[in-house]
Amino acid sequence: MIKRRIQSDLQDLLGSSPAVALIGPRQVGKTTLALEISETRPSIYLDLESDADRAKLGEPELYLSQHADKLVILDEVHRLPNLFQNLRGLIDRGRRSGRKAGQFLLLGSASIDLLRQSGETLAGRIAYLEMHPIDGLEVPTKDISRLWVRGGFPDSFLAEGDHISQRWRQDFIRTYLERDIPQLGPRIPAETLRRFWTMLAHHQSGLLNAAEFARSLGVDGKTVASYLDLLVDLLLVRRLEPWHANVGKRLVKSPRIYVRDSGLTHTLLGLANEEQLLGHPVAGASWEGFAIETLIAAAPTGTTANFYRTAAGAEIDLLLTLPGRRPWAIEIKRSLSPTLEKGFYLACEDLEPEQRLVLYPGEVSFPLKNDVTALSISSAARMLQDVR
Repeated sequence: MIKRRIQSDLQDLLGSSPAVALIGPRQVGKTTLALEISETRPSIYLDLESDADRAKLGEPELYLSQHADKLVILDEVHRLPNLFQNLRGLIDRGRRSGRKAGQFLLLGSASIDLLRQSGETLAGRIAYLEMHPIDGLEVPTKDISRLWVRGGFPDSFLAEGDHISQRWRQDFIRTYLERDIPQLGPRIPAETLRRFWTMLAHHQSGLLNAAEFARSLGVDGKTVASYLDLLVDLLLVRRLEPWHANVGKRLVKSPRIYVRDSGLTHTLLGLANEEQLLGHPVAGASWEGFAIETLIAAAPTGTTANFYRTAAGAEIDLLLTLPGRRPWAIEIKRSLSPTLEKGFYLACEDLEPEQRLVLYPGEVSFPLKNDVTALSISSAARMLQDVR
């Protein structure tokens, strides 16, 4: 069992908010974490994909009011969208009786409807927390490469061998395409969405060119945009927006696209182990995406993530702007002897960042010129965590 860093954040929110929505992709460990929480306090767990548990909520206010003294955990809550109106009344009733926090824990594998419906109905009564796959701060340093190759889904990372891990990820992708996405409403042919997802993996860290994807898929640009929105809402793809500021430069306006879990990236490309990955052109871009996800997960709440690129060639892979601070400029290299291009230094002159870091696969931190520090992904993530 891997101890998840998010557990303390979840405990804090349950101590201050009447309802907490824990969102994240399927199989990321939400249910396991919720059941751990349930062992620390009186709780009841309902899986809304179970016919038996859904039947209990035929009269939701009647059933849930009988458990008003417990933490009610509702898994896959988006399966019963009409439930939010009932929760509002129950929360308000609990508040009037003196119970101001820790009434409901809502688990959802999609942010689309859950955020919209709960935000409209439970405004001022609910807090949100996103659960990421396992990151570089949750495993020993020696396991970072395995985490990169297999990705952060617990069953994939902890599999007995690379072949078993790859098979799990293949089944995960198939289940999403053939069962989960159709249940959420969009009527998209599974094979079309698989092709698009695979194209994104080939295009890892590249600038979005919707017209190019549209030509390859035989659809129009709006359709490509809707496919991308879906995968972003399902927390499977990250759309890293460009930095926008009045710096007197012509800035690139297209976002960069990343398949968020490195293991899924590799499976979509048919790469089952580290040897195959290191011989593939996507290795550098995959390492970059892996580093970005680790740092975003470690950053303080309220941090914004962007990249910086000008028409003149000034470029920074990742800009993290922590609340109330100057941005951190972070370059990511898959090399034990990282060297920085002139574009990074030019970008730092434009932005005057608080930190100038280059991440590389080694473990020893050392200085480079112009106040740049080379360090490991884990060390950079710990720096961000210590800012809290």
